[in-house]
Amino acid sequence: MAWTQQEINECINLCKQKAAADAEFRRKLLSDPAAAIRELSGREIPAGFRIKVLENDPAYDATFVLPPAVSGGVSDKELDGVTGGSALCAFETCAANACGADK
Repeated sequence: MAWTQQEINECINLCKQKAAADAEFRRKLLSDPAAAIRELSGREIPAGFRIKVLENDPAYDATFVLPPAVSGGVSDKELDGVTGGSALCAFETCAANACGADK
């Protein structure tokens, strides 16, 4: 049976909670996420579905996941943002310039 998005979100939250309090589960989650999730949820991860769990590193202030790379050419506007030293928000997908690079 396929997982719903709600079930995935609930499982992720349970994994985070258990990993915060259970060092052995944390190690397992980092080394073999599918086995740890199966242990916690009693359900199998779909074949071919890969999971990468990262441990928060206190040496960094933030960790984030990049979206898939956009294929195709770079627009003149995007290129201007990069060459002008403002690559952080060069792409129009930065909602309302929320990152403040245009300020």
